[in-house]
Amino acid sequence: MRNTNRVVLLTGSTLLAAYPALAQEPKAGQVAGRVFYAAYVGVPPVAVDQAQVVYYRNKEGLQRSGAAHVYIDREFHTGLLPGGFTSFCLAPGSHTLGAYLDDAPSYKGKHTDLYLANLEGGRTYYLKVREDGNTFPMPIKREEAERELQATRSQMHALSRATSVETCRYYEYLKDDERFKHYSLASDVLFAYGKSDYRDISVAGRNAIGQLLGELQRDGAQIQQVQVTGHTDPFGTVADNQLLGERRANTVRQMLIDGGIAESILSTSSAGSREPVVHTCYGPRVEQISCYAPNRRVAIRVELNRSQP
Repeated sequence: MRNTNRVVLLTGSTLLAAYPALAQEPKAGQVAGRVFYAAYVGVPPVAVDQAQVVYYRNKEGLQRSGAAHVYIDREFHTGLLPGGFTSFCLAPGSHTLGAYLDDAPSYKGKHTDLYLANLEGGRTYYLKVREDGNTFPMPIKREEAERELQATRSQMHALSRATSVETCRYYEYLKDDERFKHYSLASDVLFAYGKSDYRDISVAGRNAIGQLLGELQRDGAQIQQVQVTGHTDPFGTVADNQLLGERRANTVRQMLIDGGIAESILSTSSAGSREPVVHTCYGPRVEQISCYAPNRRVAIRVELNRSQP
C-alpha cells in the first residue's frame, strides 16, 4: 500500500487457528432501512486464487462525520460509517483501493488513481480508513485489527457496484494452512534508510523484534521452521537491492538467535525489489521514498507443527 507511516508488525495475513461460522447475511443494499448488520466474528482464510480484504472504520476516537466511500478499481463499493466494516475478495494482482471522505459531489474515487496495491493470493489484508483526509488504506496487523473490529458491524446500506469483487471461496482443506503464520517488519522502523547492520537498528526496531520474539516464544516447541526474507524498494540496482535484502534478513535472523530462537530452524533469503507491495509512485524523490515505504520490509514465515498438543 502507499505511505504507511506507523507500521511495526504488519501482517498481511496470519491464518486463523480457529474461526467461527460466518453469519448468513443478506446482500448489502437489499434490506430497507438497514445500515448495519451482524457484528464482526472473524473471517476464514482463502486459497491462492483469491485475496481477501477486511476494510473498516473505528467506532471510537476522533472520527470525521459522514461516510467514507470505498472504491475498488474506480468503482463504488460501500460507504463506511464509524463502526462499520466490509469484507470482500478479489482476484490476486494489482487493484486500486481507497476510502474518500467528503467525496460528494465529485466522487473522486471514480476517476482518480492515487496508488496501486498488489494483493497476493491466499492472503487476508486488514485495512482501516484514515480520518485525516488521506485516501490510501492504512494496513493494520491482524491482532490489532481484530481487537478494533470487535466494536464494529457489517455495513449494509449500500449496494456494491465494484465488478471486480468476488464471492469469497472458503475451502475445508485450508485448515491445514493454519500451521503457517506470516509477519512483516517495516524496514523503516528497523533501520535507517539504506542501512542494514545490527548497529543501525533503531529503538523502535528493537521493540518490534521484541514483539515478534514474544509471538514466537508463545508458539514455542511447535515451531518447525522460520524463513526470514528481506525486501527493498526499487531505488538502486538489482544487485544492490538483492544484497541489501540479504543483509537485512541476516541482521533480523541474528537478533532472533540472540532472543532465543534456535539457529537450526532459521533460514534467510532476499527478494530484493522483485515482490513490491506498491508498484508505481510519482512526484519528487522524497515523496516517492515515502510512497514506496511498504516495499521496504522483512517478512517472516513461520511453520508450526500443529500435531503437537
